[in-house]
Amino acid sequence: MELIVCVKQVPDPEAPPASFKVDTATNKVVPPPGVPPVISTFDETAVEAALKIKDAKGGKITVVSLGNNLVRDVVKKPLAMGADQLILLEDPAYENSDSWSTAYALSMAIKKIGSFDIIFCGRQAADWDSGQVGLGIAELLGIPSVTLAKKVESVDGKVRVERIVPDGFEVIESPTPCLITVTNELGEPRYAPLKGIMKAAKIQPVVWKPQDIGVDPSQIGASGRRTKLVKLFQPVKEGKCEMVEGENAADAAVKLALRLREAKVL
Repeated sequence: MELIVCVKQVPDPEAPPASFKVDTATNKVVPPPGVPPVISTFDETAVEAALKIKDAKGGKITVVSLGNNLVRDVVKKPLAMGADQLILLEDPAYENSDSWSTAYALSMAIKKIGSFDIIFCGRQAADWDSGQVGLGIAELLGIPSVTLAKKVESVDGKVRVERIVPDGFEVIESPTPCLITVTNELGEPRYAPLKGIMKAAKIQPVVWKPQDIGVDPSQIGASGRRTKLVKLFQPVKEGKCEMVEGENAADAAVKLALRLREAKVL
């Protein structure tokens, strides 16, 4: 099977929150110094979903990532896990993109790749959490999509997906080609073995500039944004504690109930 996985390099979400800073002049997050970026966690799970299909049915996994100044050791992790090819859409023109311009560029790259059976994406990125890019790619390519997959199988030429819903999961079948966004309920991504790491070190990624995929320059990066970021800031968490006392436990409980009613909690 021909499988494509879209992955994103992001600041490490496990870094201490206090280490992140916001540049209010440019509305950008300043990455913590000394903390290397990582592959978005949900995207790693999407790689694992593709690898499970490859283990069962065979085929080829092509990983696509978009950005600028991408760290090779980071974006090569899917190769170390078992993917076959890495394509980087890497150029300053891709910077400051939003969900639309990212989905547009990725869809154009996928068209250049050619035929495929399944595109895998994480359910959302670990930095902005918008969860829009995968569905945008499917819409632009005109293919069906299934979100929040916790299990993906290829059965009788179709894709069978167990999809998370609020009270459990539902089973959906889709024809191919299709796009699937994967959630963490699929399970932990496999570790990259030493052999895989050594193999990935020898693989050179394919780098495509905007002109290589035939994009409209006005539709990528900051030029193609369809959203406007008004303000980016770190939330301030404040709290206070009020002690409710009484002559005994019953009296304290009555006073607590009255105080919660005054606060319109009850």
